Amino acid sequence: MMKVHSTNYYNTLIEIAEDCPVQQSEAPPVKGQKQSVANLQFDMIKENPYQFTSDEVLFSVHANRKDLDINNWNEQREAYFSKGQPCFRASPLPKRYGFGIHNDKEGKIALLGVETEAYQRLLEDKTVKKIKAMRSKRT
Repeated sequence: MMKVHSTNYYNTLIEIAEDCPVQQSEAPPVKGQKQSVANLQFDMIKENPYQFTSDEVLFSVHANRKDLDINNWNEQREAYFSKGQPCFRASPLPKRYGFGIHNDKEGKIALLGVETEAYQRLLEDKTVKKIKAMRSKRT
């Protein structure tokens, strides 16, 4: 059995990046035929708040983009997470599009626009851990 590296957080808010260019969340624009990682992540989480963990979303998006055979997902998922994968701190959603990502106590995630009351409430909640999304630019 390979070591599994998880991207899941629990009771944590991934805040938007310090250098996020927007003050209000916006859906990632669809460019061309193939949806971007940001589009796929956005659609999956927006339509299913608190239904999936970070690992589930990241692997589904990976599998979708690589057209992996759904019958082999278990082995492919194990191989995918045998190497460390970037977590949602590196996602374009909190870095570029103004979405905080809330991980509940079971590790299930939801998107919260930076302008929403829900985002502000979580920021002020002392019981919720906060981590910032990664910056786009090095300083």
